[in-house]
Amino acid sequence: MVARATIGGETHLCSPPAMSLLDQHSFHPRRFADNRFVYPVVSRRSQGVSVGVNLNPDKICNFDCVYCQVDRRSPAETRFVEFDTLLGELEDVLNLVTSGDLFEFEEFRSVPESLRRLNDIAFSGDGEPTTYRNFDDIVSQTVAVKQRLGLGDAKLVLITNASMFHRPAVWRGLQQLHAHQGEVWAKLDAGTEPYFREIERTPIRFSQILDNIFLAARHWPIIMQSLFLRLHGTGPSAEEIHAYVDQLRNIVAQGGQIRLVQVYTVARAPAESFVTALSNDEVDAIAHAVTVNTGLRAEAYYGR
Repeated sequence: MVARATIGGETHLCSPPAMSLLDQHSFHPRRFADNRFVYPVVSRRSQGVSVGVNLNPDKICNFDCVYCQVDRRSPAETRFVEFDTLLGELEDVLNLVTSGDLFEFEEFRSVPESLRRLNDIAFSGDGEPTTYRNFDDIVSQTVAVKQRLGLGDAKLVLITNASMFHRPAVWRGLQQLHAHQGEVWAKLDAGTEPYFREIERTPIRFSQILDNIFLAARHWPIIMQSLFLRLHGTGPSAEEIHAYVDQLRNIVAQGGQIRLVQVYTVARAPAESFVTALSNDEVDAIAHAVTVNTGLRAEAYYGR
């Protein structure tokens, strides 16, 4: 079978030279072979293969992050999630990973043996996954596929901006997620409302995001994912980082559970040309500030 992947809105045959590990970490097509909803990636943060489930093929998101790599200038090829098709693609991709057949594709041939494992099934994609109206249904059906294939130990990961946790269907989905090896990776890229609005460009209040993060963290340990960058050549101020660290400290002080803080920077081409990556030292300094001032474990991930 010849694989195709959509990159930058164009469909390409997948027959390039084998990719380096760095290129694989930067290669996150939302299309794999002829799939429309499910795609495998080698994830630098999961240290294995993550099978992505795209619940936003229409490319609509309630955030408009300056660093987003989704090409929203080209029209979406698929506007609606076809439930049965998605589940069929999920089963096919999971079988490719667990059988090892995935690594016969050119773009995955150079993946080291240590990363040739299924780490998780991740609800992610071209928008905020929890805006999907039947989020609880898709979680329960994904659990059923996982169990039918004997993959009970595989994690379920929700990569989210935490904007919709207050919705009943989303909260039911979170409960099912955590009952079956689930993790929430919640976005927190700011410490103050003005900086939040500058980075995320959304009408949603920063206080709502913080409230929802605490709501989830009060029930389950969460992973915080925080991306910092340069805007027009300038990184976040010391005051902003201090405020960000204070937000983490406040969540914990009120009884919230944070398992890990992932501090990272831009690694793929962003939406805006005025967005660039922080240096490795700058990322390390933020991760160090988190650890020293909160006692939380922090991991740093760098740009290209």
